[in-house]
Amino acid sequence: MADTTAEIETIITYLEMTAPPATTPPPPPMGPLAIMLAEQPTVSFYRYLYNTVGADNLWWERRLTPDDELRAAIQAENVDLFVLYVAGVPAGYFELAELEDGNRIELAYFGLIPEFIGQGYGAYLLRTAVDEAWSRGPERVTVHTCNLDHPNALQVYQRCGFEVYDQETRVIRDPRKLGLFD
Repeated sequence: MADTTAEIETIITYLEMTAPPATTPPPPPMGPLAIMLAEQPTVSFYRYLYNTVGADNLWWERRLTPDDELRAAIQAENVDLFVLYVAGVPAGYFELAELEDGNRIELAYFGLIPEFIGQGYGAYLLRTAVDEAWSRGPERVTVHTCNLDHPNALQVYQRCGFEVYDQETRVIRDPRKLGLFD
């Protein structure tokens, strides 16, 4: 029986951009790569990406989401999922959500599969996500991260041009104690 009483204090940092980055995008890493829009992604493929990218950082919310609700969320008209492939292998993804009648684009999820971290794919994929978001004509682009994410996540977002606009602390049930992680 899982212990559901353990709790974790989580500090969530909200970031935004109110103008496209003025810096030159990083060059693509060497080797064959592609970033593709996943049209009508399947729940099983999405769960593979979400669970693999988020396992080390305790991404848990969508692990609890029933398949029909998750399918509706990832196939919604205002949501797009882009997958990075390196030599034909999924290496990471980002999910954009158009909010506030298109005035705000949220980078809802972003990350790499662990084997691809530290090879230059992250900066390239993040800048691609940001450029894609700005191509849609919003007033601002937002993202949030927390102290459970990769230790460099906040720095990486700030280096890309995001600025902190809010922060909050939440206490959550420890997802490891809920039996969501092996």
